[in-house]
Formats: sequence, structure tokens, C-alpha cells
Amino acid sequence: MNINVTKMQGCGNDFVILSLEEFLKTGLTMSELAIKICDRNFGIGADGMIIPKCDTTSTDIGWYFYNSDGTTAQMCGNGMRCFAKYVYNNKLVDKKLFSVETLAGIIKPEILDNELVKVNMGTPILEHAKIPFCGEETITVEDKSFKITPVSMGNPHCVIFVKDTPLEYAKTYGPTIEKHPFFPEKTNTEFVKVLSRNEIEMRVYERGCGITLACGTGACASVVACVLNNLTERKVKVNLQGGPVFVEWQGKEGNAAGDIFLIGPAQYVFTANYSL
Repeated sequence: MNINVTKMQGCGNDFVILSLEEFLKTGLTMSELAIKICDRNFGIGADGMIIPKCDTTSTDIGWYFYNSDGTTAQMCGNGMRCFAKYVYNNKLVDKKLFSVETLAGIIKPEILDNELVKVNMGTPILEHAKIPFCGEETITVEDKSFKITPVSMGNPHCVIFVKDTPLEYAKTYGPTIEKHPFFPEKTNTEFVKVLSRNEIEMRVYERGCGITLACGTGACASVVACVLNNLTERKVKVNLQGGPVFVEWQGKEGNAAGDIFLIGPAQYVFTANYSL
């Protein structure tokens, strides 16, 4: 069986995108297809699978988003940028600023003239019960203790500040923290090195994916944590393993109610007729 698919990436965070009609040809569940198609040895290889949902009533469009392990995710910033460019270029929406129905609520991406995509990621969630987070802001894993800042960007994040080699921390401690009982729905974990008041380096262990080259919601959560800990300003360049994105958290000093914006690239890798 052959299906038409498109692969896209945002800062190396990669996704397979296909229409609902192509999905229905497979006879699989979305979870089963995501596991199969995202496999980097026996499938196309990707961090996630996205299917546009065109039958929404309160938004311009919606999506079905699945991680590579077949689980759903409430939100994905890099995936949203790729999705936005895909649906605009394929004329599934007819405007550059539009609304998308997600499990994290309504998200508003905007196609910019310089081929970047800007996404209004909404307001960060800091209330522990809504993250959800049920623990203390010091976490101990493998006999090492970290001060953490829990944040939700529609999905849970655990932000940890380090002074060196964020990637090594992500590889070593990310798998354990992902499943820590403090986070009943598991968590994405970001290890952040602050470079200046306007620039950070971040590495991530994503819930349901493992180490990825980029995480848009993680970049946003990291900037929120930086501001809350008075480590950066509200406009920050976030250096990810796959390249930089820019994050701006609106609002004034001491105000946690402002929307947060993510700006970064979204690029096509290929379009193919894939033999499933």
C-alpha cells in the first residue's frame, strides 16, 4: 500500500504530515501508524506524526498530533510551525494568521514574509495542579539533586539550570525525570545554560520521544523559567541543538499572565509516495 506523505523539520525536530484521507487508507489506528511511520530504522523516521483536522467549527483548522511512541501530545511548537506552513501552502487555510484547535487549546500561528513562522503559544501555566505537578521544587534522581521550575505550555515541562554540558545532563537524567512521580502525566525535561540576559542554550529530553534536536514548547518553558528566576529578560534567543529560535514573553515585571510567542523556521525535507 502506498500513501502520500510530507516530511518537514523545524530546527531538526522532524515530522511526517499526511492527510486524513491518506491515513484512512492504512486501516491502522493513528497511534499504530505513528509508531510505524516514525521508526528511524523501518519507517520514514520522525519525532512525530501530524494529520490536519479540517472539520473544526470554532477554529480555522485543527490537528491530530502523535509522538513517535504512539502517544498523543497536547502541543508542539516546532510541529506547529511545520503544520502552519503545510496547511497554508496546501490551501487548507487561506490566510497567514489563523487559529488551530489542539489538545492544549486554541493556538494561533502566523506565516511571516521572511519564511519564518511565528506562533502565539498562549499563556504559560504555573499552577501546579494544572501542569500537572505534585511535588517539591527540588528533585533527586540517581543520587543527584536539582532545583527545578515546573511549567506547562499545554504540556508539562521540568526546567533545570546547569553551568555546563546541557546535552550530557539531558542524556543522563532525562529518561528518569520523564517518568518521575512528581509528574503524573510524565514530563519534558529541559537543561538550560544561561549565556546572557538575552540568550540561553537548551537541550531537551522530550516526553514520548527522548533526545530531540529541538522543542518549541520547551524553548518557551525555558524562557518562562529564566524570567521567573530573574536570569534573563523576556526576549531571548534560545540555542537548540538543531538551531536557534526566538521567544518573547509579553507582559510586565512580575506579571505571569502574558502570552508567549515562538519564532523560528519550518522547512520541507521531502514529499513522497511511501510504501507502507
